[in-house]
Parts: sequence; C-alpha cells; structure tokens
Amino acid sequence: MQYWLPPGKNCGLCGEINCKSFLRLVGNGQKVYDDCPYYLEHSFRNNDLVKEAVYPGHDVLGHPYDFILSPLPGERSARKIVLPFRSDLVEKMDVKKGDYVLGRPMGAGCPVPHVLSVIEAEPVTGLLYTWVVGPLYSRDREVKDVIAYHMIGFEGIAGNISKEPSFGCRATFLPGFCMMNLNHTGLVNMVLEKSEGLHVRIEDIRILASKD
Repeated sequence: MQYWLPPGKNCGLCGEINCKSFLRLVGNGQKVYDDCPYYLEHSFRNNDLVKEAVYPGHDVLGHPYDFILSPLPGERSARKIVLPFRSDLVEKMDVKKGDYVLGRPMGAGCPVPHVLSVIEAEPVTGLLYTWVVGPLYSRDREVKDVIAYHMIGFEGIAGNISKEPSFGCRATFLPGFCMMNLNHTGLVNMVLEKSEGLHVRIEDIRILASKD
C-alpha cells in the first residue's frame, strides 16, 4: 500500500486526538488508513489525484443533506456572497472584480480560511460576490486579506437532491467541495427551474454540525 497523508483536519473521527497520532498508529499496525473518513482507496489509481468529489449522501458526521450546491454552468464553484466584518474595507482596499480575497467565515463558525475570487464588489454595502478557488490556485497571485467575514449566502445549482429546495423554507445543504464536509443550513429565497437544474439562492447561512 502506498503512503498516504491525511488532510490535517485533526477532526478526531478516527478516534485519535490528531492526524499525527493517527499516522503513528498506522505505522505500528494499530490503525489502518480506512479508519480516517477522508481516506479514499481509489485516490491511488494510476497514481492520479482524485479530480471529482464523491458525495455519499451525508456529511462527515453522518447527517444527511437535502442537496449538494454545485456551480452554475461554466463557473468554478457555487457563488458565495460574503460581507467583511468591516464593510468599509472593500472601498479602502479597492476590492474589485478579478481580485483575490482571503478571510475566514467567522460569522458562521467555520475554522477554515478561504481564498475567494471576486465576481462583483459593491462599494456601498461592502458585499462581495465570489467563487471559492482555494489556496493553491492563488499562491502566486496578490491576495487582499480581510481577515474575517460574514457568510451571507450561496447561489448555484442544486444536485444530488433528496429533498427539493422550496422558496421561503430552510434547507440543509452541502456546498460542493466543502473542505469540512459539514452540512450548512440556510433560507431558500430564490428557486429557478432551468435546463441544467434548479438554480437556487440561499441566505442566512449557518454550519449545521448536528441535525438535532
């Protein structure tokens, strides 16, 4: 079996306090890679990286979601609408279309900083309409660090639907490629039936660590 490195989430779902401890136990035969919920055996086929996300119908805690939020046709990821904790930073830092912004969605409780590609910046409200692009993509580019932001909403195509989104109702969903693989919840305030699927916008976002 080839050597595999966990994603460093230190989530404890393998039963160990962190990934380093987990690897130590794998090394002495007390654990196997399959004990990590992020391990995929087919990651090693043809020595290639996995290029398609796998969605088993539930998040990392085993809780089901109503749907996966996928990108609009031709886009990189589902659109993410954010508001920096200081909305005046959008004007002061001259954030504009095409810029890259770094920050953590602290208002929703997410511990993971995100790199966002700006689609549109509103100087009056400070709202940023973005795509999540990730740290590797932006490594050699200038990034404007707003430190923290409120996660206002998402927009994309609902896929892998177990419960169809309804206008005015709260939904449980998983943003495609979510690094934490945890359910999110939000209020559906737009549903458009299009040839590519249901185009939805969801606001009042919270991370839903439990279905209770």
